[in-house]
Amino acid sequence: MSFSDVFKSSFLSNINSFSTLDVLLALGLSFVLGLFIFMIYKKTYSGVMYSDSFGISLIAMSMITSLVIIAVTSNVVLSLGMVGALSIVRFRTAIKEPMDIAFLFWSIAVGIVLGAGLLPLAIIGSVIIGIIIVVFSTRKLGDTPYILVISCDDESTETAVKELLNKEAKKNLLKSKSVSKLGVELTYEIRVKNDDTHFVNQISTTEGVSNAVLVSYNGEYMS
Repeated sequence: MSFSDVFKSSFLSNINSFSTLDVLLALGLSFVLGLFIFMIYKKTYSGVMYSDSFGISLIAMSMITSLVIIAVTSNVVLSLGMVGALSIVRFRTAIKEPMDIAFLFWSIAVGIVLGAGLLPLAIIGSVIIGIIIVVFSTRKLGDTPYILVISCDDESTETAVKELLNKEAKKNLLKSKSVSKLGVELTYEIRVKNDDTHFVNQISTTEGVSNAVLVSYNGEYMS
């Protein structure tokens, strides 16, 4: 029995079970659509720290998924083994932005659809999803939340700051209060009126206030 006879029934016979042209077409389109997803991600990203590696991984994810689906659809036995192999894979990378999960699923979905040979569905679906994400990311759906950190001397100053916030800010919510021998540190989540932050200057000049810092906030919004 020669070397080729050993693998003729199981390995070499599967080489011609898929079309090379179909593989190249699927991988080419998965690269193009992955690049499209990457550009949408880069254009609409609104997090704190942008990561180029995550954007590039979106391209790789669509191509790898497409390759796996092509292999699965070409061989039923291989598909069963693939399910068992992929079931033991665990990913430990933390996803910090909610939209990153959507982009990951989008990239995987493109790879699955292209691997299954549904090319028009992948192209049309990606264009529609991209347009929707761009439109909603450029629209202001609510007031911009801010975090205001104030260092004051005593309780009377804290009361004066609270009265000023009730008057000038659209909404305010005390998130934390730290008391020490040096004074009181207050952290407020606020919404400003018409993007007007002049009241922070008034707070900083209030007697008993030693410091006032206003920063943009991307966490959970107030109801």
